[in-house]
Amino acid sequence: MEIRIKDLTKTYASYAAVDAKELSILSGESFGLVGNNGAGKTTLFRSILDLIEPDTGTVQIGDFITKSSEDWKDFTGSYLDENFIVGHLLPEEYFDFVASLHGMSQSDLELKLAEFETLFNGEITGGKKLIRDLSKGNQKKVGIAAALLFDPAVLILDEPFANLDPSTQIRLKDLLKKLKEDKGVTMLISSHDLQHVTEVCERIVLLEKGQVINDIRTSPATLKDLEDYFAGVGKKEAEPIEE
Repeated sequence: MEIRIKDLTKTYASYAAVDAKELSILSGESFGLVGNNGAGKTTLFRSILDLIEPDTGTVQIGDFITKSSEDWKDFTGSYLDENFIVGHLLPEEYFDFVASLHGMSQSDLELKLAEFETLFNGEITGGKKLIRDLSKGNQKKVGIAAALLFDPAVLILDEPFANLDPSTQIRLKDLLKKLKEDKGVTMLISSHDLQHVTEVCERIVLLEKGQVINDIRTSPATLKDLEDYFAGVGKKEAEPIEE
């Protein structure tokens, strides 16, 4: 499912949080977004998901302009932060709620949750803790699982590796790679962890002050190039996207 961004801007006072003239994410592409704090990554994702109203421009997911239709939500899964989950529910109750929104049967829900057993690592289901009482990492597991519950064609995750222990980070990377390879999910992933994002994403956009500074195809040299950029060593151009 292709995503097209056109003339998208969002300004707070004199600060331009997003200024994306034209950006397309191809169907089935794994797309990474990197940048320092304040670069506009979360604002861009919130604009894509129609959570904030941009000053100008449009976002199109598949055939639908997001601000003019709700239909794109049927095939778009997302998790940006803990505000996406319902904290006063048990994880099982929340999964039941999400499944009901998408018309999933109980048997389908159980099969899907079984796919997340490795990610959950025995820490999510079967307990008595409400979601709000779980650790930040386990809350994130719940949110990511809920975003994947209904087999979305588009997946948008903001900092999915933050607060996760090393074992879970590895399991999540494997899960995301499998989604790309087996199901062709279009993935947008923002992360401060340069190694993780270069391992998962075939294309990476570097954002700075709301603008696209570089749009690169991931290669063995990408991680070093990005590390050099953020270390201030230089702004070496990586392998460009092929048209």
